[in-house]
Amino acid sequence: MRLASLLIAVLALAATPASAAQTPTKKPAAKPAAKAAAHPAKTPAWTSMVVRTADGFRVGNPNAKVKLIEYGSRTCPVCGAFGREATKPLMAYVASGKLSWEFREFLVHGQPDIAPALLGRCFGTAKFFPILERMYLEQDAVEEKLGAPEARELGAKMQAQPPLAVAQAWADYLDYVPFMAKLGIAPAKARACLTDAKDLDAILRTMGEAQDKLGVNGTPSFFINGKSAERAYSWASLEPLLKAAGV
Repeated sequence: MRLASLLIAVLALAATPASAAQTPTKKPAAKPAAKAAAHPAKTPAWTSMVVRTADGFRVGNPNAKVKLIEYGSRTCPVCGAFGREATKPLMAYVASGKLSWEFREFLVHGQPDIAPALLGRCFGTAKFFPILERMYLEQDAVEEKLGAPEARELGAKMQAQPPLAVAQAWADYLDYVPFMAKLGIAPAKARACLTDAKDLDAILRTMGEAQDKLGVNGTPSFFINGKSAERAYSWASLEPLLKAAGV
């Protein structure tokens, strides 16, 4: 695995008791067994079933007919537009048990993507998709700062710095620690997540495999049951493909 070169690019149950013994002259007729009360099968709460996979986080029925994988960037405007429009209908399909949705980080913008990716993955399965959605809902403020001259200056300044130092610097510039505080995450805990070298290595490994084996080179990129959903970048273009697959 080419983590080093990729990192450079990014920095770029009971028994029944027996009855007393009797010898009756006539065995009494057995009473019919009482019927068990009928209880309808309980439908699993698929939208609450979130697991961490080898490459990302997946919500929904692991045996769903339709398995959607998304490679996305939390600072990507097209990903943000998709997330804001698609999260609720996607979760409705997930709730039906027909769809599972896995999100995998793809640091398409390099330096600025490291901090939100680490923060988004750091607080357990239950918080993963709510944090992802909230990041997209409040993406405009991030995009505004990314377009400012200060962002270019920071990018140049951090080019030769260690990746976790890069994460800290961009988290400060893009106000991600106060953002996480609004979600109930203490600043000290958020900053600790920004030092998780092991998780960054996992992100880079997944990203490298996506590039080398699947040809992913941009975001968002979607795969439906293992097949690339080419030219699908919006909910309007993706939903018909999901319906055709059987959701």
